[in-house]
Amino acid sequence: MKLIECVPNFSEGRHPEIIAAIRDAIASVPGVAMLDVSSDPSHNRTVVTFAAPAEQAVRAAFNGIAKARELIDLTAHTGEHPRIGATDVCPFIPLEGATMEDCVALARELGKRVGTELGIPVFLYERAATRPDRANLADIRRGEFEKARDEIGTNPDRVPDFGPNKIHPTAGATVIGARPFLVAYNVYLGPASNLAVAKEVAKVVRASGGGLPSVKGLGLEVDGQAQVSMNLTDTDTTPIWRAYDAVKLEAEKRGVSPTWSEIVGLVPAHALFETAVHHIQLRGFSSERVLEHKVREAMTGGETLSGFVEAVASSAPMPGGGSVVAHVGALGAALAEMVAGLTIGRKKYVAVEGEMKELAARAVTLGARLAALVKEDSDSYALVSAAYKLQKETPVQVAARDAAIQAALMKAAAVPLETARACVAVAKLAASCAQNGNTNAVSDAGVAALLAEAACKGAAYNVRINVSSMSDPHAGRELADEAAALVHECASAAIDAQSAVERAIGA
Repeated sequence: MKLIECVPNFSEGRHPEIIAAIRDAIASVPGVAMLDVSSDPSHNRTVVTFAAPAEQAVRAAFNGIAKARELIDLTAHTGEHPRIGATDVCPFIPLEGATMEDCVALARELGKRVGTELGIPVFLYERAATRPDRANLADIRRGEFEKARDEIGTNPDRVPDFGPNKIHPTAGATVIGARPFLVAYNVYLGPASNLAVAKEVAKVVRASGGGLPSVKGLGLEVDGQAQVSMNLTDTDTTPIWRAYDAVKLEAEKRGVSPTWSEIVGLVPAHALFETAVHHIQLRGFSSERVLEHKVREAMTGGETLSGFVEAVASSAPMPGGGSVVAHVGALGAALAEMVAGLTIGRKKYVAVEGEMKELAARAVTLGARLAALVKEDSDSYALVSAAYKLQKETPVQVAARDAAIQAALMKAAAVPLETARACVAVAKLAASCAQNGNTNAVSDAGVAALLAEAACKGAAYNVRINVSSMSDPHAGRELADEAAALVHECASAAIDAQSAVERAIGA
């Protein structure tokens, strides 16, 4: 799956009902994950951040732009932030599985639709720009809506990339593009009486003024305070801490000190870690020392679900079927835990509350173990692959290689056998949930059992194929026999669960 982030900026920050309507229009597209909605009444602007599969990203962005066209009138709009359109700017940013080229294509697809279907002139910027003088958003937006209203249609340099060669009377124009991740970062310099200082500082620190690379900056008055508003377009080039230090240095030269700062929208974790590391002078720090990172790695292999699916779909031999069935078993455990949770605390099920609490705790333990087995299965395959690559030029090397292969195959069979054992336990939990748990969730218990049964069968396949690859056909016989017995045991528990489901919903 190609995953895209999109961050449309709308010229509305004061009317919650309009913001909600735009947000809901975007979120109505299947597959969209709404990550953040940040509104600022002084800027009179809302920044929406969402993620979606590439095939849905254009549709979602278009819905938001169409709703903004319907509800926002720029002729009545005032605010501190520069704007050229109701949807002022709409960038696509590549996430997992996506490239900048994908985002450029999406920007052009969206631009064409907005220009043709909504009658809004569209300018392409950043990586999607069709000419060098439009790469910079500030150059396109200079003079804002009022100047664009006069120049589009009369100035040859203001002919849009898509749509009519005239401003939309209320929605203005829209700038659409593709770019790397951007951090919107503001530093406040005290009361509005320091606005002149904020403007001077912004001019000095921004790249166009000879300051920090990949920094755009403005001096604004926001809520009675002086603000240096910055967009950090490449935090690898200019990290957050460097932007703050530069503002602080220039402000203090003018007798003013920063009072506080803020991040608008989302920010990559590494950008904050880098800032913390710099300011408290940590030595040898890495993200591996972050607690949440280690917990995620231990529980899920440190990989997102979409990343795992992509890795399975690739031509690489791992993660393979063994990892997949461990993950499926973990999903079964999660469903059993959910059904138990929906049973606990309900008066109707007070008689089984103790049982469900124990069941939920057991499901948590099984889910965690199965999640760890996802990675262990891939690791065991890697050992087999490495053993087969050992040298075999001499009799000693051949013997060592054969022994290493045999040991690796035993390990590769033992891991899915443990998966199968865990899946049997999950199936039994699911059966108990189906028989005694909340009947409103009985179908979920049935699904948990089906997942556990399928995962157990798949794990048994992996046990058997590794045993069959051993040079000594009897070496892994006990493992294969246990796997077969586990499949039958799991099937029996799944049948019990299915029978309970049918009793509850059959008629």
